[in-house]
Amino acid sequence: MLKRLFDILASLVGLLILSPVLLVLAVLVSLDSPGPVFYRATRAGQYGQPFKLLKFRSMVVNADKVGPGVTGADDPRITRMGHFLRRTKLDELPQLINVLRGEMSIVGPRPEDPRYVARYTDEQRQVLNARPGITSPASVAFRHEESLLTGDDWETHYIEQILPAKLAVDLEYVH
Repeated sequence: MLKRLFDILASLVGLLILSPVLLVLAVLVSLDSPGPVFYRATRAGQYGQPFKLLKFRSMVVNADKVGPGVTGADDPRITRMGHFLRRTKLDELPQLINVLRGEMSIVGPRPEDPRYVARYTDEQRQVLNARPGITSPASVAFRHEESLLTGDDWETHYIEQILPAKLAVDLEYVH
């Protein structure tokens, strides 16, 4: 209960203080490439319940339909503004709205695409017992994840190497 109260207060204060920055970023995203300002990604939330994670759009429209679910270092689907947003992690700021709605927490395992959650082992599924977060120990440890995803088949590398390592860190946090 105390963590939820903190999440509500922190997200409200964050949204109020950052509203000028959010407005400027929204305008820049809309000027950079055609399409909506926000990207609504389906993610597995607490107990595996799907929800729409909000981000500033950093890729071309329909990028999720023309490529892998993870983004590599040289992914041509990333827009000019998207490179900046991803490098600075500013694309994540709209998730404060997800926190306010109760779909996410400030700190918790990062929510994952359901197609990757379907591959979790029973042990790995324990991360779904926690409310997903904007940040987590794994997201700090893998803050340069895109730079690790190079080559022709970065999605396989993500599934076989990076995802299990991230889940191990997040499982430690959950326990």
